[in-house]
Amino acid sequence: MRKPLNPALFYGILDTGYVLEEKMADLCRALIAGGAGLLQLRAKKNSPFERIRLLDTLYPICREARVPLIVNDQIELALRYPDVGLHVGQDDLSVPAAREKLGPGRLLGLSTHSKAQAQEAIALSSLLDYFAVGPVFATQTKPDYNPVGLELIHFVTRMNPPLPWYCIGGITRANVKEVTQAGGQRVVSVSDILTAADPAQATREILAAL
Repeated sequence: MRKPLNPALFYGILDTGYVLEEKMADLCRALIAGGAGLLQLRAKKNSPFERIRLLDTLYPICREARVPLIVNDQIELALRYPDVGLHVGQDDLSVPAAREKLGPGRLLGLSTHSKAQAQEAIALSSLLDYFAVGPVFATQTKPDYNPVGLELIHFVTRMNPPLPWYCIGGITRANVKEVTQAGGQRVVSVSDILTAADPAQATREILAAL
């Protein structure tokens, strides 16, 4: 059975673009200690062997803490581990194909960047566990994406989706209140958390704002 995402207001991303491999385990524990309800490994520039090594480290930490672990794009990597979920983008494996390969017991999420894509995600709610909306603000994590702004958050809020959705992209402790005022109730914050002097406390501050 998939763990319900209802309590998971903060979604942490362990991005190797910001974090050295040798520090990844400590950061994972810090985000969990701060209250992250969902974690994703994003290791786009790493080799397949390095991704496996990272997951060998992170998987037992998340399993012990009962925090779901997601991998970005790499479905075969997810399938190497019990219970590891998958997040796909608009140009990756389709949601129906991903769900068919994953089976019913793993988390599956989708990135959306427009009203039409958000509506499509809602239409796929029987296959998805959550979707993400963004980038809300400009972000160095995905510099090629134009920010969607707060209007898309307003739009999705009015749609009242039947599944959880997360606001992502350039969200920090300094601007998270703008997101909540627009209707966002769940967020992803990457660089602001990963580069903080105390990532656990930074996570608590984001959650306090929610």
